[in-house]
Amino acid sequence: MLTPVIPGELAAVVTSLEMRDRPKPRPLPASPLRLLPWRDATPDAYRTLFRRVGAPWLWFSRLMLDDAALAAIIHDTAVDLYAVVDRAGIEIGMLELDFRASGECEIAFFGLVPELTGKGHGDWLMAHALALGWRSQVKRMWVHTCTLDHPGALGFYRRHGFTPFARAVETFADPRLIGVLPREVAAQTPLIDPPS
Repeated sequence: MLTPVIPGELAAVVTSLEMRDRPKPRPLPASPLRLLPWRDATPDAYRTLFRRVGAPWLWFSRLMLDDAALAAIIHDTAVDLYAVVDRAGIEIGMLELDFRASGECEIAFFGLVPELTGKGHGDWLMAHALALGWRSQVKRMWVHTCTLDHPGALGFYRRHGFTPFARAVETFADPRLIGVLPREVAAQTPLIDPPS
């Protein structure tokens, strides 16, 4: 059965995955990149990196927040924010671990700029995410991805030990049509203007 999507909106199948057992420690993969705590991120700097990493996959949720709401999340002491930087110190990726739910670590955002896709850097970043996320009080790590994400995202998470546990359909206004993201991003997801 097909369910129509309202003109001007998008629909995505969201898959939530979890890991309930701490993986055995392994050496971190080699990488020329560095992962640095990003405690002093301003909302504007955060949004800039968020766009660079996520615009191709239509990440928009954090772009909808005003400065106060965004700062309340990224400066929360139970949220650990990291920037991935290259040799020149340029921010090219992000990792956000959310510990606000007791006993859990959600990988809220995980990504690198599109130019780094398929070069093994994701394995390096996930090794860091797992090492940083599995704290003594953590009993569960989880993450979600959707059909608008990189086509390899679901397989990537499963390969790293996450197991799917839930699926949902999410509908929302196309962020390109409401001016949150440029119209030309995410060419793999057709832009359909609503009738005038």
